[in-house]
Amino acid sequence: MKEIYLAGGCFWGTEHFFKQIEGVVETEVGFANGHTEAPTYKEVYTDTTGYAETVRICYDERVADLEFLLNMFFKAIEPTSLNRQGHDEGTRYRTGVYYTDEAALPVIRKVFAEQQALLDEPIVVEVEPLRNFYRAEEYHQDYLDKNPDGYCHLPLELFEMARKVKNKK
Repeated sequence: MKEIYLAGGCFWGTEHFFKQIEGVVETEVGFANGHTEAPTYKEVYTDTTGYAETVRICYDERVADLEFLLNMFFKAIEPTSLNRQGHDEGTRYRTGVYYTDEAALPVIRKVFAEQQALLDEPIVVEVEPLRNFYRAEEYHQDYLDKNPDGYCHLPLELFEMARKVKNKK
């Protein structure tokens, strides 16, 4: 299994989106690339810890490879919006791709170049090595499964699309 850490605004919707994709075997919401130890949601919410709401995605690359997952990520974010996704605003809602393996960089760069070619404004999604990741409190894990009518900045149609799409290798 491989893993990638994606920050796509509110982690509730981002996690739920990726859980629908065939080949994603595990997700976990948490906080990435900040500068404090073991932050709580309440602390991250202040926008003073440097963390982004992030989803750890464990995937079977034989079913869903990194290029496919990153292209799906771009369907779920507004890549030219800095520190804002939907109605959620603040540095904790910034978008980012945080990798743990340098070998992922050529794929990340390829997808970003292809996506940039489709846009008039520059992409503001961070691409950085993962420096740290702390699991969010349990009530945040699988939030939209536990709270089907809970808040989400993503349209419901996106979840349906994620359930149906297949990686075309």
